[in-house]
Amino acid sequence: METTEITWRLDSLLTPLYELLDLNTDAAGWISLLASLTAIALLVLVINTAARIFLQSVVQRAVGRTPTAWDKTLYESGVFRRLLRIVPAWAVLVLFPVFFPEATGISTFLRRILIAYMLGMAAHTLASLLDAINRIYISLNPEIARRKPIKGYLQMIKIFIYIVAVILMFTTIMDVSPVGILSGLGAMSAVLLLVFQNSILGFVASMQLSANDMVRLGDWIEMPKYGADGDVIDMTLQTITVRNWDMTYTTIPISALVADSFKNWRGMNDAAGRRIMRSLSLDMRSVRFLTDEEINRFAAIPAMAKYVDEKQQDIAAYNQRLGIRPDDHVSGRRMTNLGTFRAYLTAYLDEHPKVRRDMIHMIRYLQPTPAGLPMEIYLFCSETGWVEYEKVQSDILDHVLAVLPEFGLRVFQQPGGWDLAELRLG
Repeated sequence: METTEITWRLDSLLTPLYELLDLNTDAAGWISLLASLTAIALLVLVINTAARIFLQSVVQRAVGRTPTAWDKTLYESGVFRRLLRIVPAWAVLVLFPVFFPEATGISTFLRRILIAYMLGMAAHTLASLLDAINRIYISLNPEIARRKPIKGYLQMIKIFIYIVAVILMFTTIMDVSPVGILSGLGAMSAVLLLVFQNSILGFVASMQLSANDMVRLGDWIEMPKYGADGDVIDMTLQTITVRNWDMTYTTIPISALVADSFKNWRGMNDAAGRRIMRSLSLDMRSVRFLTDEEINRFAAIPAMAKYVDEKQQDIAAYNQRLGIRPDDHVSGRRMTNLGTFRAYLTAYLDEHPKVRRDMIHMIRYLQPTPAGLPMEIYLFCSETGWVEYEKVQSDILDHVLAVLPEFGLRVFQQPGGWDLAELRLG
């Protein structure tokens, strides 16, 4: 009753104009349509402005005063903003009989457009809600969220929501049954599988990665095939983003992590030990027996005293058992500068505060080459951060190079310009 009265008033306001202009029925109909559309536009403008003011002055203040962070996350994700965008369309739909008391082709089409818009905006709001859920999940327990991210699953739900929304919007505008569209989609299943192939593969790969705990957010991974060497900063339904050490970004199909091999450095962080494996090439011509004076000098070093004493006793017992004279350097055993240097480095690493003594650490020789005898330093450093790790590694190598001459050893290196200049001057 109220709607009919308002409609009559709206028409009665335009009747004097029709009579004044002596318009026929068709012209009067177009003017009525234009007036209705103008009124709808003004109504939408007023409601949209009021909703924006309400959002900024009421909702934003209320969210800022609450102790919980969930509502702030919902606000920042745009859930409230997109939800309020439905209000103008809903108001127009409720007041639709006021502007269009009689159903016409244009009014029917506009009604369908309004309903389709509301469906699309509702899907958009649900997508924002899923984004907020992901942020809330991360904030509740960052460690669990890093091990078990749900972003990929939420994206799969988003795709489903948007597919349903598109179907409903299409059927609403075309005024057909959704059942008919769904039955037609069955015949197009092969095409749909082809279109959503990457999404399906990504979803399956995400489940495998999560179930097997193969990669987490924050993991350092290496995948040379894709040029990736850095931290995982994002995992979506289809891709994984790696921030490389040169601050570039590499995007990898998430299915490739299951199909191809990659190196994950997580074990290094979990074990709190990062490997140092460096070798020096020694000049084999500098290897010799130690003199008695050198033996006494090394025995005076606290870290070497026990080794020198035990080694001297072992050598003396061996030579005495075989009846070898002390001056027989060929048949008997004697301490060498290389073996003593290796023992010194072992003792040095044992006392180093940054070396994990509960993990394997050793000094060993590799296969001799024309470039000298490689001596490898193998240990695990307690510093896993890149900068601190490099500092420890550099300090150890600096010390090794500086102490080599004290044992009468030389590093093998290719002749350079300075070497050639010395030969020419000599």
